[in-house]
Amino acid sequence: MAGDAPRQFSNPLLDSGADPWIVRDGDIYYYMHTLGDRLAIRATRDLTRLKDAQEAVVWRPAAKGPNARSIWAPELHRIDGKWYLYYTAADADHDDDAHRGIFVLENANADPRQGQWTDRGRLKTAHTGIDGTTFTDRGKRYFVYSPYVGSDSPLAIVAMSNPWTLQGPETIIARPDQPWERQGGRQILEGPEFLQGPKGDLFLSYSGSACWSDDYAIGLLHARPGSDPLDAAAWTKAPQPVIAKSPAAGVYAPGHNGFFTTPGGEQWIVYHANPGPDMKCTAKRSPRIQRVTFARNGHPVFAAPAGSATPLAAPR
Repeated sequence: MAGDAPRQFSNPLLDSGADPWIVRDGDIYYYMHTLGDRLAIRATRDLTRLKDAQEAVVWRPAAKGPNARSIWAPELHRIDGKWYLYYTAADADHDDDAHRGIFVLENANADPRQGQWTDRGRLKTAHTGIDGTTFTDRGKRYFVYSPYVGSDSPLAIVAMSNPWTLQGPETIIARPDQPWERQGGRQILEGPEFLQGPKGDLFLSYSGSACWSDDYAIGLLHARPGSDPLDAAAWTKAPQPVIAKSPAAGVYAPGHNGFFTTPGGEQWIVYHANPGPDMKCTAKRSPRIQRVTFARNGHPVFAAPAGSATPLAAPR
C-alpha cells in the first residue's frame, strides 16, 4: 500500500555460497553458486527469502572426462529463447590449471530447472582458464574469461558466432598490474561480469588478487559508448577497487560478482564475501546483494559493503 515502509533485509542471503549468480526471467529470479560436484538452481520471486527456495540439481558430471571435477562459477543466461549454462571444470585425472576450462550446456525448456540439458562441450579458448561470461553489444555477442598466461591471470575477450562457439582471435584487455590486484602471492584478475551503462557505456567488473587474501576485491573496466570491445585500448581501468573489504561492517574478501535487474528496473550486484578475517576460499563465503545506482555521467556507483547488522531496502 502507498505509504507503507519499504521491506528490508540484511546480508548475507545464505550462510554459504561462493561465486553467486542471479538472473531474472519475468518475475522469477534464478540463483546459482559453486557446489564443486554438481550444478543446481534455486528459483524465487523474493530474493530476501532465498533460503526458502529448494535447490534443484540440473546436471552432474561424468566420472571421467575433461569436465569431471571442480565444477565452479556457474552462470545461467537466457539467449534467443534458450537457456545456456556456463561453468568451469577440470579433467578427471588432472585437476590443475593446465587442464581447466569453461564448458557450456543448452536447454530449450522455459524453466531451466526442467527439461534436458545438452552438453555443448568446452569453449575453444586460446588458453586454459576459468570464469567465463557472455554479453552482447550492438547486436554482437562476446565471451570474456580469465586465462592462465604464465604466472598471471589476466582478462581476455573474443567474439562468438553462437553461444557455444568462439570466433576470431582473443584479446587480452586487462592485466593484474595494480598493487591491489597482486595480494595473496598471485597476480590474478578473474570473475569478469558485464554491465551496460544508461548512456551506452560498457563496464566489466572483475575480482582482483588471490581469493584466499582478505584484500580480494572488485575492480572495474570502462569502455566509451561505440567502442570496439575487442580493442584493448578501448578499456580503461579504475585505479582502485569499487568494492573492497570493510572490517567495520564485518565484510572481508568481497568478490566474484554478477549483475541483475529487478522488475521495477533497479540494478543490483550480487557477490560473495567472508564474515571475518583469514577465512580464505572456503564454504564460509556467502552471497550478498546491494543496489547499484548511476551517476550523471552514466557510471555506476557502488555502495560500501553492508554486513549483517545493516538493514537494506529490499529489491523492487
